[in-house]
Amino acid sequence: MIVGNIYVIASVAVVGGALFGFDISSMSAQIAENSYKCYFNQGPEGPPFNNSEDCSGPHSLVQGGITAAMAGGSWLGALVSGLLSDRIGRKMSIIVGCWIWLVGSTLSCAAQNIGMLIVGRIINGLAVGVESAQVPVYVSELSPPSKRGRFVGVQQWAITWGILIMYYISFGCAHIGGQKSYNYNTASWRVPWGLQMVPAVFLNVGMLFLPESPRWLARNDRWEDAHGVLAKVHGKGDPNHPFVTLELQDIREMCEFERKYKNVTYLDLFKPKMIHRTMIGLWMQIWSQLTGMNVMMYYITYVFQMAGYSGNATLLASSIQYIINVVMTVPALLWQDKWGRRPTLLVGALFMAIWMFANAGIMGAHGTVVPGGIQGEKAASMKLSGGAAKGLVACTYLFVASYAPTWGPVSWTYPPELFPLRLRGKGVALATSGNWAFNTALGLFTPPAFENIKWQTYIIFGVFNVVMFIHVFFMFPETAGKTLEENEAMFDDPHGIPYIGTPAWKTGKNTNKIIQMEHGDVDLKPAEEVRRESETKETNETQEEVKV
Repeated sequence: MIVGNIYVIASVAVVGGALFGFDISSMSAQIAENSYKCYFNQGPEGPPFNNSEDCSGPHSLVQGGITAAMAGGSWLGALVSGLLSDRIGRKMSIIVGCWIWLVGSTLSCAAQNIGMLIVGRIINGLAVGVESAQVPVYVSELSPPSKRGRFVGVQQWAITWGILIMYYISFGCAHIGGQKSYNYNTASWRVPWGLQMVPAVFLNVGMLFLPESPRWLARNDRWEDAHGVLAKVHGKGDPNHPFVTLELQDIREMCEFERKYKNVTYLDLFKPKMIHRTMIGLWMQIWSQLTGMNVMMYYITYVFQMAGYSGNATLLASSIQYIINVVMTVPALLWQDKWGRRPTLLVGALFMAIWMFANAGIMGAHGTVVPGGIQGEKAASMKLSGGAAKGLVACTYLFVASYAPTWGPVSWTYPPELFPLRLRGKGVALATSGNWAFNTALGLFTPPAFENIKWQTYIIFGVFNVVMFIHVFFMFPETAGKTLEENEAMFDDPHGIPYIGTPAWKTGKNTNKIIQMEHGDVDLKPAEEVRRESETKETNETQEEVKV
């Protein structure tokens, strides 16, 4: 039995995003646990632990490498996913990602040393790369245009829920055994990394009951199946629903146009007519990293240590940030399609820049350098107290509240809307690989940055947010409220800028017309008639070619 309810389809598919969220918060929680630091200790007393009660854990650069290992694997997984998705389909690619995740989680859970942990996280990253690239493609190709932002944005909400759930699991498991160098229990971090296999099993089973992307089916000349999926998802089972007719007609026209592109490669993304949107998609994901949000997610414990928190107080203060992340993503799910992509991105960049510069000012003016770091943690290189500490925490929370309804969900919604059908899988895969490449770099960069340049780290991210505001204003067109095929026409606008199309600042939404079509308030030919006309046209063209 195949499910046709788009809410169910999106809810199941985006569990792939929860895998990413699980990894973020599990690592964020583990690096503050003494059991983790003792087992993987590289302190002056040597492994496996120090003789003192507390352990210093891996060196800051090594910890950066452990954290970045997942992102590095995700970069490769995202690139591979484009080829995989075009070959075996969006649905099967997501299922394959689940299998890879189970292998990686098993190795991480059973890690005997830092090397084994890194290998497990790289394999986990391969899975996350596949899921993060292809889930948005899958959901966007099944979603109605007027609510596409909502359904694809649910991926970001799933990420935030994954972060929150795994963080509290890790927090609870932190109390397994003691937390001193002589009585710690590795179950406090092995159990969370074992439990993160559960959502992958759920996703694998759930995907078996979901349909394949109708656009992928059409691209592979499975028109009966494509029509059936469209009717089930958008026509409530009626194959002649006007909107089903419209979509089938648009998809057929697009496929006819693309027949000359039999074997597309990643190089096609860099041809003159495509490179503009390739750069937009790639920078969309790169900027989402350079906002500094994942730095906040992975290394938030360092920030709260500098604000004077320690032990369980650090974990609890960090968890508030994750709750804010979940709650503040909801407005984007409800109103992202109404707001539009451009205004959402511009407002988000502006506010995030404000909070980053505010943090830099607070730490620069009131912070005191701590030689060797707080409790031996070199990345926690400064200490604040009183109102300054509260201000740092408040600005950190406000930063998260600014990212969650803006760049968080839109960074997943936007790339699939940019590319034509023949290149959508590879285009989104390349864009997502940019996300993971910079995630890897930032994972390595952040601990040494806090250690060496301290509060100036926030200035770097503040400048990034200002630059991305300018970039979005001049180069990122509005894609909300249009079919994927209409967005393709926007880039090919003959009256626009050559190789760019309609200027970004002149683009707008087309929501009202789309809503009318989705509700059947338009007079269109039945889908069967459209199909017969198209087949007749193809036959006549073939006969004319034979005569010639």
